[in-house]
Amino acid sequence: MKLMKHFPLSQTIAKHKQSLLALPLLAALTLTGGCKDDSASATLPVNAANLTAASAEPVSFWVATDTHYLDNGLQDGGAAFEAYVSGGDGKMLPYSDELMEALVHDAEQKKPAFLILSGDLTNNGETSSHKKLVQKLVRIEQAGTSVYVIPGNHDLNNPWARSFEGDKQIVASHISAEDFDKLYADFGYNEAISRDKESLSYLVQAAPRLWLLMLDSVQYAKNEEYGFPQTDGRILPSTLAWIDKCAKLAAGSQASVITVMHHNLLNHTSMHVSGFRLNNSQEVLKQLRKDGLNLALSGHIHMQDIRRDPGAAAADAAAPVYDIATGAFAVNPHQYGAMSFDPVTRRVTYATTAVDVEGWAAASGSTDPNLLGFKAYAEDTFAASSYNKALQRLEESTFSAAERASMAEAMAKLNVYYFAGTASEHLSEIKAMPGFKLWEQTEGGFMSGYIRSMAEEQGGSNVSFEMVLGAAKP
Repeated sequence: MKLMKHFPLSQTIAKHKQSLLALPLLAALTLTGGCKDDSASATLPVNAANLTAASAEPVSFWVATDTHYLDNGLQDGGAAFEAYVSGGDGKMLPYSDELMEALVHDAEQKKPAFLILSGDLTNNGETSSHKKLVQKLVRIEQAGTSVYVIPGNHDLNNPWARSFEGDKQIVASHISAEDFDKLYADFGYNEAISRDKESLSYLVQAAPRLWLLMLDSVQYAKNEEYGFPQTDGRILPSTLAWIDKCAKLAAGSQASVITVMHHNLLNHTSMHVSGFRLNNSQEVLKQLRKDGLNLALSGHIHMQDIRRDPGAAAADAAAPVYDIATGAFAVNPHQYGAMSFDPVTRRVTYATTAVDVEGWAAASGSTDPNLLGFKAYAEDTFAASSYNKALQRLEESTFSAAERASMAEAMAKLNVYYFAGTASEHLSEIKAMPGFKLWEQTEGGFMSGYIRSMAEEQGGSNVSFEMVLGAAKP
């Protein structure tokens, strides 16, 4: 386990503000304890090889991550909350409840077969945020869409759980792993084919011939001892052995498997930043390759990105492993991945879709202009935040005020595209900006490295994808 130095809360927050600009603040948490009995011997679904006409139809489903839901009752919009939001990493916390209501509305209107939520369900693991979120998930299921969840590093044993009153932050109650198991029992755990003994991981049949391997990648046992949430992730050795058992179960039912985890399986940035990719990613990759599991869905890094296993050529060029990091739902452009699976061909498709806040606002009778024009409002808010942080970084530079403004403008525009997964489509526009040319003249420092990483050429789309799932190996 990678231990983190213990800093006082205020010092730790300040450290994160300085070091991560538009990447998510690596403020997170972990869980304590493990799951109940491994139910690998439980009754398995009917053999999916005998598909009926109905069950042979392609199924549509969604994946969303990093919802960072904050119960409205925990904030009054006062000075403490405003400071927390402005000093953060771009999450739209003032409209957290409205964003989730819009997701419920989208699900009610479009009726996907199921919805995957891959961690960081809440802002900082507040008990009331979890309970209010569960109420919304119940409504999604009542509309006919199953919901499957796993925790993220913000969700459990989080000493940073807070409410905001006036100019004060007040410590709020948070939940444990055992609480999570009970609260979210109806969102995957009760339907599990198998449960891992040592974590909150489980295996579930989501559709004919399609199973989800929901992996708990967070570390939470020592959060309270540290006084802050541990943000890096790993898969336990015992869980790796359990994954192998799951693959064999799936193979026996001729089912394909999609792996879901909060932390990234692959690197999604060229920057040397820790805490995003699994600490033991190579071990996990090796296990997934061995078991014929070639698609992972993750989150955590907040921006939209699709990567292929760079070691695929040496391992199995015919079936490389892919990791789709869906952008944070709480951050502009507030999107989820709309996916489909064909049980006959095992073909999977993926396309980002922005949640329709404006449609929900109009249908609910809202008069808030920010909600009725949410797409422009959210983009402008995120761009303004990026612009201000870039200016802060440039305060001590030798550039003139006009040059610093030009550089901040270029950074803000690039950051908007980057988080949406569309930076590569706009590189010629960005590189023609005077401010970007000034960034190219700078050497060293986090910001210049971040700009360069965002502006790298990439092959293939980060917002749409199509592949054939591998067959799980017995």
